Amino acid sequence: MLNEFAAALDGWDWDVALLQEVPPWWPPLLGRASGACARWVLTSRNFGLGVRRAVSARNPDLLKANGGGCNAILVRGRVQEHRVVRLTWWPERRWAHGVRVGPWWVVNLHASTHRDVWAARDVARAARAWPVEAPLLFGGDLNLKRPALPGLVHLGGNHVDHFFARGAAGSGFEVLDRGSLSDHPPIRVTL
Repeated sequence: MLNEFAAALDGWDWDVALLQEVPPWWPPLLGRASGACARWVLTSRNFGLGVRRAVSARNPDLLKANGGGCNAILVRGRVQEHRVVRLTWWPERRWAHGVRVGPWWVVNLHASTHRDVWAARDVARAARAWPVEAPLLFGGDLNLKRPALPGLVHLGGNHVDHFFARGAAGSGFEVLDRGSLSDHPPIRVTL
């Protein structure tokens, strides 16, 4: 499965990729395979990671998201800074993390599930955590079907996955084939 994902990276025209709920051992491997810098933050479901990894390596569909989790940002280019912001510990650990590439902050989020009020709280906290004077690209699995972020322009979305910007305009948006890699089809935004 990892080789399939790395091969998919080579075929896409992006400079930045935001990934949620990937096994924590994948980001460095994906970075090397795609010629990208990888930055990640551990999320929930990482207790007993050695056992989870052993089971998931043999059958990724058996544990699914319980195979261990992290959110990752892959950047083709120089990452100048990486910041992590804790959003909540309960009912699961939720983090926003971002990288600075030139003047831009690129922020990745996987918001809380099961209650829109929890997801909206996470999205609002994450959006406020970055300097307002800096251009911002903000995206991920927001777990909201129609999120609204004051001061940010919605560049595109599919179901609960969305992408916003401050200081940039989108010139293209598309939903890509998900293949067997995820239960969410990837979205691609061109600026």
